[in-house]
Amino acid sequence: MAPVPPERHLLRAKDLVDARYREPLDVPALARAAFVSPAHFSRQFRRTFGETPHQYLLTRRLERAAELLRNTDRSVADICLTVGLQSVGSFTTSFRRVYGLSPTEYRAAHPPTERARVPTCILRAYGRPVSSSFREDSRAARD
Repeated sequence: MAPVPPERHLLRAKDLVDARYREPLDVPALARAAFVSPAHFSRQFRRTFGETPHQYLLTRRLERAAELLRNTDRSVADICLTVGLQSVGSFTTSFRRVYGLSPTEYRAAHPPTERARVPTCILRAYGRPVSSSFREDSRAARD
């Protein structure tokens, strides 16, 4: 049996951040998920993914915050706490650094869009797997 590449273990930690970004996650907890020491984990994570574990976690949190700002009317403070950040001031500073606007300005620049109603038949047609093995699909492709 071949040894598991170290990057595979790092993906466990990355998946943990993606799934549980709201929770207080630190380097030792992520290193435990990757089955390596915290110092080794930080070096390998940065080398593999191009950013530190903390930067990656903050990026996930800010992406979720931006989505909540676009699609809800929740307060900035509530969104800050919802995505796992503790300080509205540092949230605003980090958000401005990444998006170039404060959270309030970002919300004003990205008003919620009207939800377009798409007929069910269209959803089913476009939701169908591309590599389908149905006979009628192969006939339609020949016609």
